[in-house]
Amino acid sequence: MNKIDELLKDGLSQNSSDLHFISGDPPRVRVHGALKLLDDQALTTDAVEEALYEIMTGSTQKDFEANDTVDFAYEIKRLSRFRVNVMRHLNGIGAVFRTIPSKALTLQELSMPEVVANLCKQTQGMILVTGKTGSGKSTTLAAMIDAINKRLKGHIITIEDPIEFVHDRQNCLISQREVGRHTNNFAAALHSALREDPDVILVGELRDLETISAAVTAAEMGILVMGTLHTNGAAQTVDRIINSFPAEKQAHIRTMLSTSLRGVISQQLLPKKDKSGRLAALEIMVNTPAVANQIRQGKLEQLETSMQSGKRAGMQTMDTALMNLVEENQVSALDAYQHANNKVNFKALIED
Repeated sequence: MNKIDELLKDGLSQNSSDLHFISGDPPRVRVHGALKLLDDQALTTDAVEEALYEIMTGSTQKDFEANDTVDFAYEIKRLSRFRVNVMRHLNGIGAVFRTIPSKALTLQELSMPEVVANLCKQTQGMILVTGKTGSGKSTTLAAMIDAINKRLKGHIITIEDPIEFVHDRQNCLISQREVGRHTNNFAAALHSALREDPDVILVGELRDLETISAAVTAAEMGILVMGTLHTNGAAQTVDRIINSFPAEKQAHIRTMLSTSLRGVISQQLLPKKDKSGRLAALEIMVNTPAVANQIRQGKLEQLETSMQSGKRAGMQTMDTALMNLVEENQVSALDAYQHANNKVNFKALIED
């Protein structure tokens, strides 16, 4: 067993989400959102390089040497998979390992609201899961794909960088493609997927205009497209998509989104009040007629009002979700305040 496997197993025994293996520093793991030391001994550059090259394939090593950074998936058999980023830095090289559970959790195990399960029953259009890095987007999408896999008899295509959750075929045929290994980029894989008789396409990240454009087109063609963006909030997500296009095309894209968008789930992870783990606070926007009209007319500042008044449709703002978690005694008022958009509403709770 190499040094990295030992550290990963040690971290998993503490329910860690990440391992930081950086030359010049001791190894650290992130447990419930906070970094903690695994060892007091700083890692040398030679030791880090030797350990990382031991787990990288020849092609991965060449990519790293050419670009000074590389992403890949790593697996310890019968234990877990990991998403890995290796990079050069001031003190040498290092890597961060993100733990990927060996089996996707279900929507029920994640305590997702009913509206998320209802979104999974859509047969076409676009569903977006957004949030900052480490907010649990991949876990939520994996649970949604699992729900579709159990219900639908169709073809699911995933395009990821790298492949994270490996889905077993249940009722669906599942084709999983990895950027860099099975395709050059997200956009090329998306264009190819349109000719592969898909019912559902999962796009790991909508990171550029070409990918976003292809995803919107696929959703307009009657395919259910699911993807992620690094945005905070439903309104910001819609704005990011629209503003990724040239000004002369934005009116057309607003019209396309108003008909093809099915919902946006924006999430943050907060530590539980009892410190036993973390849970997700969800902002949810469903594309009701009122929301569609606001998107079409470019009145995105009104989307929050629609979410506030759309409880019957399953909608809620981030601040409402945070307030509910405080009232249910699941998270502390201070943590909710730090993650809130309108912090004024939480000041009284902190004082109490």
